Amino acid sequence: MNFQVVIEEDESGYFVVEVPALSGCFSLEKSIEEASVNIKEAIIGWLSVMNDRAKKSKMRTIEVAV
Repeated sequence: MNFQVVIEEDESGYFVVEVPALSGCFSLEKSIEEASVNIKEAIIGWLSVMNDRAKKSKMRTIEVAV
């Protein structure tokens, strides 16, 4: 899977990386290199948590092509 990420440097010099397609999925790091590595881990964790959550609830999922 490929995701678009947004990287911004905050006022304290940290890099904030967000995944707009995954609400609440972000990473905060001291370098762009660290941020690039850690956002991948954050995405994997986010997908895992949401998958587990969907399995435990009565939510139904469908796939929609756009």
